[in-house]
Amino acid sequence: MARNIGSRYTAHQILGRGSAGTVWLGEGPEGPVAIKLLREDLASDQELVGRFVQERTALLGLDHPRVVAVRDLVVDGNDLALVMDLVRGTDLRTRLDRERRLAPEAAVAIIADVADGLAAAHAAGVVHRDVKPENILLDMEGPLGPGGAHPALLTDFGVAKLIDTPGRTKATRIIGTPDYLAPEIVEGLPPRAAVDIYALATVLYELLAGFTPFGGGHPGAVLRRHVTETVVPLPGIPEELWQLVVQCLAKAPASRLRASELAARLRDVLPLLAGIPPLDVDEPDAEPTSEAQEEDPYPTGAAPAAPRRAAVPLVPGASPDSNRDTHTSMRVPAPDELAGGPLGTARAPRPSGARRPGSARHKAEAVRKRRITLSIAAIVVAGALGAGGYLATAGDSDVAPQDSKTSTQP
Repeated sequence: MARNIGSRYTAHQILGRGSAGTVWLGEGPEGPVAIKLLREDLASDQELVGRFVQERTALLGLDHPRVVAVRDLVVDGNDLALVMDLVRGTDLRTRLDRERRLAPEAAVAIIADVADGLAAAHAAGVVHRDVKPENILLDMEGPLGPGGAHPALLTDFGVAKLIDTPGRTKATRIIGTPDYLAPEIVEGLPPRAAVDIYALATVLYELLAGFTPFGGGHPGAVLRRHVTETVVPLPGIPEELWQLVVQCLAKAPASRLRASELAARLRDVLPLLAGIPPLDVDEPDAEPTSEAQEEDPYPTGAAPAAPRRAAVPLVPGASPDSNRDTHTSMRVPAPDELAGGPLGTARAPRPSGARRPGSARHKAEAVRKRRITLSIAAIVVAGALGAGGYLATAGDSDVAPQDSKTSTQP
């Protein structure tokens, strides 16, 4: 059903839903547009509306081929909307869900496009703050690039900044998507351009591996991994590409490349990637989700195939969010939690092939070891009792049976 958005635009049908609002196919004075209608609770926040209007100049000023342009911002009654260019295609998450992982050449070509868009935004003083596959669109009508990749454009600039206002969040809260959050955000520092580089490198890793480097399990565990763990290497790609990934996933923001440098370096390694198929990488184990699983993950004795590590719901009672569209507010962990407090204990690098402590398989192995130990102990005790009875009767064979009984008489 069509609805008017302000006096200049008409929304005809829903194209998709996200954490911040609903995207509609619309029509404006200059033709088809995409209209992102923000959630009603955002539209009713007068402080947010004021900030929305203040950000108008910055958002409208982002003009780059690799950025989905914002044409207009509409504030009309309960409607708060961004009017954007219509990209005829799909988002990167949809392609990942379909293909699981991409060939390195196509993955690098897509990320190089996005890095170009980020470079333009950072030069204009704008930090995206929520780079993830859902916010990367693939233009199916554009010319194919290396590896058959469609042109990639970054969208939803400014939405994270708009939502993260002083009146809506506290200094001890985090705005973002757990899998893609830079360590400095987890530690409560203000977001700078380097957080976008970290998130983009996380997306590149996900395109290559099929999973994010630090994702999976409880959000608190994900946040801690960003701060304490090192990225697991990916076999089968040139060392030059791997070093780029490692550098852009550095814990220290100053160690990461700038967006323009990343785009140039990625295009330098593209010739090395031609013909390399998608990587064959084992996915990490999923974390147990209940006390019953922790006690006996495989009560029938047969261990099922390890499920794919994915996002978990951040709102109690909500269904798991397979698209990781979890842009939300979370508490900043305290230093002792990151080092091994209530959220868990910090872990030293484990030997190659060893199970991660706390994983379903690790706990299953522990359960099986406990059962074996108890069985052996039972056998030993039974044997000892049997042997003791034998020695008692054999050693006193000349004693009459009645002498072996305990008398109750005085």
